Amino acid sequence: MNKQKILAEARAIFFIILSVLLIKVTILEAYIVPTGSMENTIMTGDFLIGSRFVYGMRTPDWLGIPYTDIGFFIPYYKFPEFKIPKIGDILIFKYPRDKYVKYVKRCVAGPGDTIKIEQKILYVNNKKVPMWKHGKYLSPAIEKKYKQPDIYLASDQNINRDNIGSIYIPKRGDIFPIHSETNWKYLLPIILAEGHTATLESQNMKYTFTLQDPNEIFRRKGKENVFDNYFSKFNPDGHLLTPWDPVFKKEHYSYLMIDGKPAKDLKEYKVTQNYYWAMGDNRDDSLDSRYWGFVPENNILGEALFTYFSLNLKTWFPRWERIGTILK
Repeated sequence: MNKQKILAEARAIFFIILSVLLIKVTILEAYIVPTGSMENTIMTGDFLIGSRFVYGMRTPDWLGIPYTDIGFFIPYYKFPEFKIPKIGDILIFKYPRDKYVKYVKRCVAGPGDTIKIEQKILYVNNKKVPMWKHGKYLSPAIEKKYKQPDIYLASDQNINRDNIGSIYIPKRGDIFPIHSETNWKYLLPIILAEGHTATLESQNMKYTFTLQDPNEIFRRKGKENVFDNYFSKFNPDGHLLTPWDPVFKKEHYSYLMIDGKPAKDLKEYKVTQNYYWAMGDNRDDSLDSRYWGFVPENNILGEALFTYFSLNLKTWFPRWERIGTILK
């Protein structure tokens, strides 16, 4: 085989690989579902095809080694969308508390909506939302006397996964006033999700806020050293904080800086993107918005369309009947 033919074949292989990668990051992508949070709509071991262009195709935003954190984020361009996410869509998105992880959940409420959950029943704008066709509950509702401290905006109103008080979902253009009673547990993650920086600063300390939760990173990587950079009573030398960390108290707000400016000097904040509320169809076995809040519009990668293969992870036999299942 002569040199010219080798170069021609190498060039052809290069363009084939490039074409596949471009399709993967812009049009369609395959996903493997490792958990049962969407059962029985999506089963553990399902292999999904997701549309990456229906909500607005975008260029790659990360360059690096797949399945690792080794790489870096780059600016991306988003093309016009064919539609916007609506209630009932099955969304594929970057997990808000670990940007290297992709989640699949159902959109149950959108920008400008108000949600609440009473004894497991979901209400959107005070209207009851029935469970989806293949969704399920595994147990009776948790009584209100049992509190879950890890629930989103945990309070006397937001008690546990089955009882959550009214929560407003922000929309683009919303203006939140900033004053001494501002709920920073609610507002600060939104500010960070929209590309701003936030720190706690005084003469003796400086802590930087991040949306990367060390507990979630540890769950994925299993390495104790992920906590080394995060401040806690066990690690006073850490310099990172999450907005939902209980160590962040109301008296600390006077030291809060947004983009290097004192937050107390700001009068308001204007939201620049839409947000969504996502939940699993397997309602009692789903880590979803009830625990971590909103899905930012910029985190949404696409819509799950159908199952192209399925493997029973207990028996390792294919589920032939699920191949070609349209997800709805």
